[in-house]
Amino acid sequence: MARLAVLSYHTSPLAQPGTGDGGGMNVYVRELSSALARLGHEVDVYTRRDSNQLRETVLVEPGFRVHHVTAGPPTALERSELPRYVNEFTDSVATSFRCTGTPDAIHANYWLSGLAGHRLKHELNIPLIMTFHTLERVKAHTFEVESEDRALQEAAIFACADAVLASCEVEADQIVRFYDASPSRVHVVPLGVQHAFFAPGHRPQARRALGIDPESTMLLFVGRLQTLKGVDLALETLIELRRRGRDAMLAIVGGPSGTDGRATLAKLHQRVEEAGVINHVSFVAPQAHQLLSTWMRAADVTLVPSRAESFGLVALESSACGTPVVASNVGGLMTLIEPGVNGLLVDERDPDAWADAVEAVVDPEITTSVSTSAVLLAREYTWRAAAESLAALVDDLALSGLLRC
Repeated sequence: MARLAVLSYHTSPLAQPGTGDGGGMNVYVRELSSALARLGHEVDVYTRRDSNQLRETVLVEPGFRVHHVTAGPPTALERSELPRYVNEFTDSVATSFRCTGTPDAIHANYWLSGLAGHRLKHELNIPLIMTFHTLERVKAHTFEVESEDRALQEAAIFACADAVLASCEVEADQIVRFYDASPSRVHVVPLGVQHAFFAPGHRPQARRALGIDPESTMLLFVGRLQTLKGVDLALETLIELRRRGRDAMLAIVGGPSGTDGRATLAKLHQRVEEAGVINHVSFVAPQAHQLLSTWMRAADVTLVPSRAESFGLVALESSACGTPVVASNVGGLMTLIEPGVNGLLVDERDPDAWADAVEAVVDPEITTSVSTSAVLLAREYTWRAAAESLAALVDDLALSGLLRC
């Protein structure tokens, strides 16, 4: 059985997704680590301490531990402040390895963790596996440039990583195209769903539990409130549907994130008031998985209007609940949504087009078949399968020499 060191520098798998920097990556690290531990592997996750109240080590379950590493002040930091403490984080992780033994491989998540993983690989001769989650050059192609320095750092990590994990073929192609990575080192390992939580149920009962009008068309947005996730388009879609005379409401589940998070939230409140839909929009705090699934079961349709998306875990979780998805035709969403089967993909960022798509998927004549198809498609994705793929990759890397820069 393998010993795996997982680096999740900028956000903890124990943090609530939907707030701060917490999102799909938190779920990914937590669920993949749990699945590996249940297969008998030893997994140690290292994350930056952002509070003095955190224990040094948290045993999540047998074989899965989270270590809070002091790197910079023990408070939440803006994303722009995090790079300056990566070396301190790396030093502390290296010290931990010397005390507890060298792991069989490092699995770094996001480019900041990749900086630490890159250094540790060379200092300790450990294979480096990378999952980037988001890539600067991909975001720049579809949205906006954040940092050219970040893109250069990502390219250096690509050049040295022994293996890079992509969530789907679309992301794998983007990695090769934008970073000139060797296709032989890019491995597609799809994400999974916690099917114990995300499963179909009785929509009227879910609505009663949440106190939602059983007769209205319910739209759902789940995610961090930032420009990249396109929550403004979800709101405009609601406004357009109500303009057409449809009795519709929108639940926005998530909190502000990133430098533009609070501004995004303020604009949403302002637009809600201007459009006169204050009684038809609910702002809901980020929800734990067992509660989030209830919101998905209650909805008629989940909107995923992201401007860029490497995978789109919310879309998969919604499908697992039997709720159709209307999503942007970008990134991993193109592999999760089969148009006309479990939802629709929309090319335009036009509320008219999105309202048309919503009306198509909530047509009473097809809702049952779409819901059934969504559940069947989602069943193919499990965290156990992802863990088995990663464990096999670690075994393969143990038999081959390390890639050199």
